[in-house]
Amino acid sequence: MNRAAALVAVLVLPLAAPAAAAGQPNAIAPGYWETTNQVLSPIRSSKVERRCIKPEEVAKFMEGPSNHIYRCTYPTRLVGQGTIRLKGSCTTKKGPPVPVSGEGTFTRDTFHMEAHVAAQLGPMTVPIRAVTDAKRLGDDCPLAELEGRLSTRSNRSGGNGWRCRSALRYSSRAPR
Repeated sequence: MNRAAALVAVLVLPLAAPAAAAGQPNAIAPGYWETTNQVLSPIRSSKVERRCIKPEEVAKFMEGPSNHIYRCTYPTRLVGQGTIRLKGSCTTKKGPPVPVSGEGTFTRDTFHMEAHVAAQLGPMTVPIRAVTDAKRLGDDCPLAELEGRLSTRSNRSGGNGWRCRSALRYSSRAPR
């Protein structure tokens, strides 16, 4: 079941592409985020992560993850007025497609998604229900969250919207 739980963790992260909606944001705002992923059935588990989402990473966060294990596609993807609805499948390198559906809501500072997965476990189909809740903690990301990124790019204040605010933090806010 660990494999199914890992699949759910990958699937219930933000899964939809941004779209313009009257009176609603197109996507979440960049900054420092806390995400709680919960598998509610058949076996309960929970994982809390804090991460920095830079402006150029927002679209990827909203589109839904694919990684070296899972590749997901969503032929049904409706995003608008702060709501998300999707239906598709995820495939591993060695397995058949796994049906996935989800519905949720988002603002610039919050994200909520409920997902349903029909995982195959041998000859049985195991229904999995999971929830992701995320909240934006602020504009500033602790330096520890960015250390791995700093080694691959120069520390500059122009172009990418990120600037050094102090020896301990980076910010997505424009210089004052």
